Amino acid sequence: MTEQLKTDYLIIGSGAVGMAFADVLLHETDANIILVDRYPKPGGHWNVAYPYVTLHQPSQYYGVSSVELSTGKKDQVGLNKGLSDLASGQAVSAYYDEVMKHVFLPTGRVQYFPMCDYKGEGRFECMLSGKSYEVESQKEVDATWLKTSVPSTHKPNFHVDEGVNFIPLNDLTKIKKAPEGYVVIGAGKTGIDAVLWLLDNRVDPDMIRWIMPRDAWLLDRENTQPGIEFFHSTMEAQAGQFEAIVNSTSIEDMFDRLEACGYFLRIDKNVRPKMFHGATISRAEVEALRRVKNIIRMGRVQRITGTEIILDEGTLPTTSNIVHVDCSARAVENEEIVPVFQGNKIIPQMVRSYQPVFSAALIAHVEAAYNDEAEKNRLCGVVPLPNHDTDYIKFTSAFMMNQYNWGQDKALSKWLLGNRLDGFSDMVAGVDRDDTEKVAVLKRIRKNAPMAVMKLHQYLGELG
Repeated sequence: MTEQLKTDYLIIGSGAVGMAFADVLLHETDANIILVDRYPKPGGHWNVAYPYVTLHQPSQYYGVSSVELSTGKKDQVGLNKGLSDLASGQAVSAYYDEVMKHVFLPTGRVQYFPMCDYKGEGRFECMLSGKSYEVESQKEVDATWLKTSVPSTHKPNFHVDEGVNFIPLNDLTKIKKAPEGYVVIGAGKTGIDAVLWLLDNRVDPDMIRWIMPRDAWLLDRENTQPGIEFFHSTMEAQAGQFEAIVNSTSIEDMFDRLEACGYFLRIDKNVRPKMFHGATISRAEVEALRRVKNIIRMGRVQRITGTEIILDEGTLPTTSNIVHVDCSARAVENEEIVPVFQGNKIIPQMVRSYQPVFSAALIAHVEAAYNDEAEKNRLCGVVPLPNHDTDYIKFTSAFMMNQYNWGQDKALSKWLLGNRLDGFSDMVAGVDRDDTEKVAVLKRIRKNAPMAVMKLHQYLGELG
């Protein structure tokens, strides 16, 4: 027997995106909501995150709009010292559980169905009981479009022979006896996290071989800090970014200038990055990573046998007493772009660089406050997920166009100022107009932003 349900919004996925979207609807409308998710608790991939994972950006920019996640503290020790707190995976998971239990469900307007498999067309089934449900809704929100790939459930795209000591980075904490060495496979943020965790736990850097198919451009975390005290690092980075773009004479020159002004970092100064995923890192972390000298730049892994690692451009010897750590999963796998608003279907995607939860919150606000679908999609232009280094160009151009459109809408600008996930609007609004140094930085941003967009469009044309 299938139970019939009725609601205003059916949200598929109670991960970070689904929760951020639902939170805005609850606080800005009187809508009823059904949330369906296959995990036992809200938070999506945080349910299966590796034990030592933390946020990579300040906690202040994460979670749902109505409930603060950050402790308001700065780290006093470690490689994030002096910067805003980075919530642990356990803290994030607990936070979403609290939001569901103490914010969403008490409204009486939210029904939550964990451990359920969504079948499509408003139908889902409980994986524990087998009970089926069918939902009649006004709108369906696909909060799973930006599919997050996690190491513990990721299947590598290379062959691993039987008997190879091969683990996801989740299982590093389960090692009981020191191996002969470690091979970290993957140059993205999970690879960085694995190497940093090993180093932090006193593993000799010479015991680590790091397979890095592509070096990456990285973002300096100091340039993402909230609060007026970090105005100069955060806003100077924006001003420097626009000036670097405007004054550049080629795409390569642009990246050189972006690095010179401190907007971009890289691990090895002698290797030009070909990847950009928007990973955020502290300068202290970069220095720690540079302690690992055995970097393997021979392309991607094709196969691991009991005696060798076969890569695109050669082989490496290995043994059964070496731990091979899989960090090859890409954080977000779905690069396809579709319109956010499609009749009775809404597909949240990135509308601001590096900030999926803010993007979901803004999309929900636009849904609540605007009627015309064309206008909704104009305000929620999709910012494509970056992969290659040159993706930075279309990625930045798309966000800058959104930011311009938002700035022309007084009501939306006011909403941005009051939304805690935004942060930067409040920082700018808090500048004393008699503070000539800060005002000068803002003037540099305003002066160069339009010219930066034009230059980025020029480079997009060159890329075809």
